[in-house]
Amino acid sequence: MPSPTLGGMELRQLEYFVAVADEASFTKAAAKLFVAQPGVSAQVRRLERELGQPLFDRSGPTVRLTDVGEAVLGYARAVLDGAAMVRLAVDEFAGLVRGRVAVGMVRACSSVELPPVLADFHQDYPGVEITLSEDDSDRLLGAVISGRLDVAVVALTEEEPDGVALDVIVDEELVIAVSSGDRLAGAGAVGIEALRGRGLVSLPKGTGMRACLERACAAAGFEPRVALEVSNPAMLADLAARGLGPAILPASLAAERAENLTAVRVSGPGLRGRMALAWRAGGPSSPAARRFLDYARAAFAAVEQRV
Repeated sequence: MPSPTLGGMELRQLEYFVAVADEASFTKAAAKLFVAQPGVSAQVRRLERELGQPLFDRSGPTVRLTDVGEAVLGYARAVLDGAAMVRLAVDEFAGLVRGRVAVGMVRACSSVELPPVLADFHQDYPGVEITLSEDDSDRLLGAVISGRLDVAVVALTEEEPDGVALDVIVDEELVIAVSSGDRLAGAGAVGIEALRGRGLVSLPKGTGMRACLERACAAAGFEPRVALEVSNPAMLADLAARGLGPAILPASLAAERAENLTAVRVSGPGLRGRMALAWRAGGPSSPAARRFLDYARAAFAAVEQRV
């Protein structure tokens, strides 16, 4: 079946052109598109003949866009995006859902069960391609605002970001978790000042619990001294239980390990760990992403929040 055309150009030719531009290689573009390399070269040559100008400089070790190619690339992307949106709109009208959903997840997150939501959505909508990436909350929120991500699970600080809409999924007390032999183990509650000068175990910068720790310590007039940094909350709990230093943990995780960990509450304002589902304030652009957002919001709403 021939590819749809625009003037004398085929959408397939534009697709191949964009792939070669992205990969800077005909061979890599062919592998990305799952087609033979000669076919990619032939389609791009036909597009160049149609336009009457070379789009690539093939004289060097890598393929480079010509000035004309640079000028054409943005328009080619727009045409392909428009064609995809036309198909998605037709599918949505027909009751079908296809397309792609880009989802983000904050690193070292143990309190939100995102994988079951993704699996259930995939089972109900197998025509939707789902991508999942992990990063810190600031980068995830930036990707949501720019449109690189449709939806993300992020950790919240006191200041809620502009340009995004939020559903809080988890709002949980954070505690100081220590081993039974730690000098804080006998205290029911202490001020955050009790951590001044202590060697702490902590999640990396960019995670919600690390941000809560740093913010509370800054309010008390000191910087936390992080001696060990790990990316897994379960490992963080194990290190604290073995006496390698106090750790800030969700109260629920500390309670699960009560035989090895002692949870000490933080007096005063206390610490809260909040996780939220975030999406662009205007809503996701594609039908598939809008369907996933509705699906995820309903799924998380059905789970009782830990308070």
